[in-house]
Amino acid sequence: MSDAGLADLRVVALGGGHGLHASLAALRRVVALPTAVVTVADDGGSSGRLRTELGVLPPGDLRMALAALCGDDDWGRTWSRLLQHRFGGDGELAGHVVGNLLIAGLWDVLDDQVEALDWVARLLGARGRVLPMASTPVTMTAQVRGLDPADPARVGEVRGQVAVATTEGRIVSVALDPEQPAPCPQAVTAVGEADWVVLGPGSWYTSVLPHLLVPPLREAVVRGPARVLVVLNLEDQPGETAGYGPEDHLAALVALAPELRVDTVLADPAAVGDPAPLERAAAALGARLVLAEVAEAPGVARHDPQRLAAAYSRVLGTPAPSAGPAAGR
Repeated sequence: MSDAGLADLRVVALGGGHGLHASLAALRRVVALPTAVVTVADDGGSSGRLRTELGVLPPGDLRMALAALCGDDDWGRTWSRLLQHRFGGDGELAGHVVGNLLIAGLWDVLDDQVEALDWVARLLGARGRVLPMASTPVTMTAQVRGLDPADPARVGEVRGQVAVATTEGRIVSVALDPEQPAPCPQAVTAVGEADWVVLGPGSWYTSVLPHLLVPPLREAVVRGPARVLVVLNLEDQPGETAGYGPEDHLAALVALAPELRVDTVLADPAAVGDPAPLERAAAALGARLVLAEVAEAPGVARHDPQRLAAAYSRVLGTPAPSAGPAAGR
């Protein structure tokens, strides 16, 4: 155990957006220094604008991961709020997020993506580390069936993370452009040295699965010593996973990485219904199924950090998190 009373397990969470934010907010309550490896395919909003105008990685998902690792004391809460603050109005800054500008500015000053993110983490008093999935921006592409109402069986291509996430068709497969982006070396090392790798929750095709499309990262997950925990979403997502059940999410994972072995699948019983099909799907991956109430409230599709932390503690074999929030700086 660390001197903060948290487990010294090396846990790496892969994902992006709100799902990774929820996972990290829980992990920092049970693990001393979790690491996030974050997708870099975002092409919308403030991130998309900075990516286009400056040629940088889209900083939004990286920013959200850093905010999730802030403590719950005054320092952590204040910096987290500032990091997430979005400018209003109709001027040139309208829609930009303070944290995105801070990260992009440090990238420009330091000319080192990882060093800049580490500096932001120190400024925030964040507990843990945030790393990009790749060293250059990537573009999500998807083969989608049903885009043409006149020919619903035809498969067409959709490009861009926002377009893939909101597609009205059924996703057949996803890919990255470039197909083999340069990975972040520190991210590959972190996964290769991890005790546990956490996949999900989050947008399945655009936040969770893209990491397995980066060959060195995929190899580190599949061949490395880490046990793999898959955390399922609380509901399907309009667009990319509309109509998916829990076992459909695992089927998409298997289709992309059939050689992947999973230790544990974690799901909320309210999102599962009859657990038998999911138990069979998990067993096919070599995994056990753990059911735990992790939603904020019945019918609410948001994870509760304290409940999710308790579930992580159960799976990882760490002491239960305290009833109060974890301290920050």
